Amino acid sequence: MRLRGAGGRLLPQGVLLLLLGACNVLSLEIKASPKVRAFVGEQALLKCSFKSSSPITENLLVYWTYRPLDGGQMETVFHYQSIPHPTTVGKFKDRVSWVGNVANGDASIAIQSPELSDNGTFFCSVKNPPDVYHNIPQTVLVVTERGLSFQLTSATLLSILVFLPSIIVVILLLVRMGRKFGMLKEKRKGGYKKSSIEVSDEPEHTERTGCCGKLGAWCLNCVDTDEEDPY
Repeated sequence: MRLRGAGGRLLPQGVLLLLLGACNVLSLEIKASPKVRAFVGEQALLKCSFKSSSPITENLLVYWTYRPLDGGQMETVFHYQSIPHPTTVGKFKDRVSWVGNVANGDASIAIQSPELSDNGTFFCSVKNPPDVYHNIPQTVLVVTERGLSFQLTSATLLSILVFLPSIIVVILLLVRMGRKFGMLKEKRKGGYKKSSIEVSDEPEHTERTGCCGKLGAWCLNCVDTDEEDPY
């Protein structure tokens, strides 16, 4: 079957194949996590999902390939066709498990006991005939020690440099205010002290009262002894 263009002329076979290929590209879409962080010795989950315009059959194929961080040769680490087929050779031997479900469009796998040498890029590929043309997403695996997993970003570092001096100044002001408040409380506990005038007035009043009392008694004695008896 040959297609005709707008002018009624037959289209070249190459152009026809290109148009058919463009339709197939849009019929199967694959999505994967662009970056996955994992810790040494702990399971790493590599998610991959797909959408196909054709019904899922036993002919569906899932391929996972891996390329080392240093850009070495690519190797197949897993493939699925009706049943899972983990790799039996290479560095990922007996360490890749199937956690997907093709009926739900899930083609995810898990890496058991990841190591620092596993850092690299994984590629998820799905073919569901007649849908075989699709994008090939990449997932970068970053494996670190759990104690070294914390990394300061530029925004976090800037926030620390800006707010840390302010926090220190506030703490110093609070400590200074607390010391002043403590000194005021100590002064109040000392009580009210009388002035020197009030202290000196009380003994003078007592002394004068005592002198007058003694003088009055002496005067009475003088009158009694000097008075003559008329008889």
